[in-house]
Amino acid sequence: MNALRKCIVVSGLACCFVVSSLAAEAPAVKNPASTPKSVVLARGKYLVTIGGCHDCHTPKLIAEKGPVLDTKRLLSGFPSTEMVPTVPGGVIGPKAWGGLFTNDLTGWAGPWGVSLASNITPDKETGIGTWRKETFIKTLRTGKTPGGRPILPPMPWESIAQMRDEDLKDMFTYLMSLPPIRNMVPAPIPPK
Repeated sequence: MNALRKCIVVSGLACCFVVSSLAAEAPAVKNPASTPKSVVLARGKYLVTIGGCHDCHTPKLIAEKGPVLDTKRLLSGFPSTEMVPTVPGGVIGPKAWGGLFTNDLTGWAGPWGVSLASNITPDKETGIGTWRKETFIKTLRTGKTPGGRPILPPMPWESIAQMRDEDLKDMFTYLMSLPPIRNMVPAPIPPK
C-alpha cells in the first residue's frame, strides 16, 4: 500500500510537471505571411505611434495648449522650408544646457552638434521610399544610415534596436503605406 501511494504521488507529480511544462511553452506563432495586411498596418501604426516617432519626425504647430502634430506633414522630418536656427554660444555645455530644440520639435542641438529629424515617408527622393525592410532593420539595429553616418540624438535607436524583427517589419510596412511627402532635410551640423 505504501509503494502504491508513492507510485500515485510520483505519477501525479510527473503529470503536474508535464502539464506545467506545456503551459510554460510559448504559444504557437501564426505564420506572419498569412497575417492580413490590414492587421500588419494597424500594428505598424500602433508601434510608430507609441514608439514616439511623431515626437521628432512630425513637425508641430504651436496651438493654444502647446504643440500639436502638423497632420499635413506627418513624419516628413525637419521642414526644408525652414532655416536651421543658430545655436547661441555658451548655452550648451557641461555646466549649461544639455540640449535645445526647434519650436516644431524636429531640430535638436547638443554636444553632438545639430541633428534634424529625417523624412521617414516613402518619398523616393527625400524619404525612405527606396529602402527595403532589411535596410530599415539594419539601420535601426546598427545606429547607422545606409550611407554610414551615425544616427544622432535624440533618436533612441539603441532602444528600438531591441525590438523584434516582426515589429520593425510592421513599422516599415506602415511607413511605406503613407503618402510620400517631398521634403529634403538638411544634413546634420557637426559640433563647433
